[in-house]
Amino acid sequence: MDWLIGAAGAAAVAGAAYWKESLSKSGAIAALVMGTIYYGAGNMLWFGILLLFFITSTLLSRFRSARKADLEKSYAKTGRRDAGQVLANGGIGMLLCLIHYWSPGEVWIWLFIGVMAAVTADTWATEVGSLSRKPPRSILSGKVLPAGTSGGVSWLGSAAAALGGLIIGLGAYAFAAVAGMAPHLAAYSLAGLAGGLVGAFTDSYLGATVQLMYRCQVCRKEVEVPNHCGAATVRARGWSAMNNDAVNMISSLLGGAAAWAVGLLIAG
Repeated sequence: MDWLIGAAGAAAVAGAAYWKESLSKSGAIAALVMGTIYYGAGNMLWFGILLLFFITSTLLSRFRSARKADLEKSYAKTGRRDAGQVLANGGIGMLLCLIHYWSPGEVWIWLFIGVMAAVTADTWATEVGSLSRKPPRSILSGKVLPAGTSGGVSWLGSAAAALGGLIIGLGAYAFAAVAGMAPHLAAYSLAGLAGGLVGAFTDSYLGATVQLMYRCQVCRKEVEVPNHCGAATVRARGWSAMNNDAVNMISSLLGGAAAWAVGLLIAG
């Protein structure tokens, strides 16, 4: 029965997102499969956090979208989310959900909270930070960088990352209570906050050091995409294997580890 409920709920959300052009066809299919697993193999805790991430991130991506349109052309993941983007954000969480289904353990829940806090914080930092009136600064040197540069951080973006992680922690507490669990408010909240901040700042650090970046031959900006301003870009720096998806995966895993550490420290 749980699998049917999960499928119905996921179909409704994925269908609405496809209709609103937040998901492509492949993205909607991936979201349907993912949502079904999150509820069928998990419970409202897992499914609810996935929804919380997706809904808040979608709303933020539409907030003042015209003002962010030019910057988004430099990012690898923008526009309607396809299957790859859906899996990049929720795939690790889905794997943790399945592992917990096969071999239940609280460690998987802590890791999940941290992973989802990390992807949420990173998304919130990008969407809100790009609206900052002050230019970002390098996470390495503190020097002012052009808006949209990987490895740049701002106070507004950092605050958004912290809030995004905290929201996931508070959401996890609420959804766990609905699922009949006995969550620890302080532990869940701080786990989300820690996972979000560690994930977001790891993403920025990797973006400033080893992420594969390109140089636009038209506007001369450093971008994440192989095509910009209607022309092919050239490789500027970074490791070939360290694309945006690899950076996100590493950041998410470290965010999960941070949340687990907090959970062990506070809740035991």
